[in-house]
Amino acid sequence: MSTTELAWFKSSYSGSSGDDCVEVAIAEQAVHVRDSKDVSRTPFVVGREGWEPFVRFVSGFSA
Repeated sequence: MSTTELAWFKSSYSGSSGDDCVEVAIAEQAVHVRDSKDVSRTPFVVGREGWEPFVRFVSGFSA
């Protein structure tokens, strides 16, 4: 599946002011993550089984 065919949505971890937005698309085998301001780049991909540990890890950081 091409990344243009995925259903992207804004991550709940993104700020509400419209900047620094992270978009996520959930596919059958993986979760795709991209910067909403640079959608032409290849997204970061995490296997579905690794998604929860990944979110726990990155949510431990503060801006």
